[in-house]
Amino acid sequence: MSLRESPFPNGFTEALHTVGWGLVFPCFWFLDRLIAVCISTSLERHRRREEECYLHPLQVFFGFIIFLFLFLISTPFAFLGFLLWAPLQFTRRPFSYHHQVATVEMENRNVGWEEAGKVTFGFVTANLCLLPDGLARFNNLGHSQNRALAIGQSIVQGVSRPHIRILIDSPSSSGTLSPSISLLPQSASTSYGATDAQVQPGRVEQSTDTVLDGEIPKTSTGGASVNVASDHMNQQQPILWNSNQNSNQQGSRGRRNPPRALRMLGKAGDTPLELSTLFPANVDIVCLEEVFDKRAAKKLTEALGSVFSHILYDIGVYACQPCGTCSSFKFFNSGLFLASRFPVMEAQYHCFPNGRGEDALASKGLLCVKLQIGLQKGEKKMVGFFNCTHLHASERDGVIRCEQLDMVTQWISEFQTLTQQQDEMVVFDVLCGDFNFDNCSPDDRLEQNHSLFNDYRDPCRAGPGKEKPWVIGTLLQQPTLYDENVKTPDNLQRTLEDEELRKVYLAPPVSQDSAPLVYPEPGEPWVGRRLDYLLYRESTLTDHCRTEVEEFTYVTQLAGLTDHIPVGLRLNVTL
Repeated sequence: MSLRESPFPNGFTEALHTVGWGLVFPCFWFLDRLIAVCISTSLERHRRREEECYLHPLQVFFGFIIFLFLFLISTPFAFLGFLLWAPLQFTRRPFSYHHQVATVEMENRNVGWEEAGKVTFGFVTANLCLLPDGLARFNNLGHSQNRALAIGQSIVQGVSRPHIRILIDSPSSSGTLSPSISLLPQSASTSYGATDAQVQPGRVEQSTDTVLDGEIPKTSTGGASVNVASDHMNQQQPILWNSNQNSNQQGSRGRRNPPRALRMLGKAGDTPLELSTLFPANVDIVCLEEVFDKRAAKKLTEALGSVFSHILYDIGVYACQPCGTCSSFKFFNSGLFLASRFPVMEAQYHCFPNGRGEDALASKGLLCVKLQIGLQKGEKKMVGFFNCTHLHASERDGVIRCEQLDMVTQWISEFQTLTQQQDEMVVFDVLCGDFNFDNCSPDDRLEQNHSLFNDYRDPCRAGPGKEKPWVIGTLLQQPTLYDENVKTPDNLQRTLEDEELRKVYLAPPVSQDSAPLVYPEPGEPWVGRRLDYLLYRESTLTDHCRTEVEEFTYVTQLAGLTDHIPVGLRLNVTL
């Protein structure tokens, strides 16, 4: 089944919607700027102190007056546009689809899968906090449009690099090292340039402050060619990115320090855990949360379209919906965003009907997609199921999240039963997203014991309320997002490697009611809140398919651009 790109059934309805939103948008934008001019991020306050700028109160005063005036005079036009826009939401499909031919060639790691008897797939999830600029500032993040473009280009830079495996024959090393632990010479790094400039592959530097000036945050990662063993390396790529360069290596030219020890996960200790300053190479599917801003979603789509040919964005419903499908009037979409290298065969979205408080203003829910892998074994065509969600946010509302997990389980089962065909071979079934609960907080005991975790496997979880010892929390403390220790990819990487620093910059567990928090237990490491999940299951795969985790990755490349740490998962499926 081929998806149409427009969410509307015909061009006339789409044109009416465009006119209605065109009348609403100026009022919306003036309100957004009215809020944004009154709220500063900690980085902006720090810069004003450094520059000894004392004009900010005047900027706030006159900015508030100007945007309030413009908001008031645009309100009548917005009301007329709203009367046209709101009824059209009943005809709108709950997502937009973008398709284009990828212009950045990526390595196909499934070449020769018949001889190997297995296929491999890579997944990434990240919460981006791409709210309208005024609202994002309540999370100490601003400049949503600049951040969206910088994030999109950062993802493309990471996932489009070759996947390198460096084999080390040493008594102190075993297994396979990923690119972030590579022994590669470094070349001088250079700047990306402004966000409205064309991306220049292979040119990077590191600075978060430049977002305020409309420039891309840069990473100090250098690159050079090298002769190493690779998995079907794309020889057309002139640059090899090293994703684990630290400050001691920044001043060197032509040589590198020895690699840091690679921690291992899994019973046999043969699956690498990577803490990387770049996104994993050759990712097949990217799922993003909190992409609420439509213009930011467009910028992400434009940036990621060069690598991911199939993108679902603006996912969710608006305005009032039929009784029982949503809890209240929806001002925002779900914030979900899906980019895939595989064609989307079927897609279905469900809105949670039990939202409460500020969460009820957004149409949070579940997106289920069926993907065409493009491979065939005998008469069976390979397909995969991918599901992403963003659960209720309030800390004390565990009952609501459990109800939503019940719905997620039911909706996924119904979608797969409805769409799976006899001539298809299911090779992966993945569920990911921001669950808004962790596996270490006493306040989240209810969710930690949900039956969903009996169905889907969490590679980070040792059991209810207990993480594996190598796990790292994924929620950063918002007030310290721009501290020197966390505002660049390299610095954030070093901070996450240090347990004492993690206690300062990662969000701590939440105690139950007013009970004192005892964390961690004696002999256990300090983890922090892990809200971002990548789960998989085997029970729904075609007979004889077996799944193993090849690699789990924490990504620091978006330091200073979001308050969450992206995570990646690579699965090997034996056929």
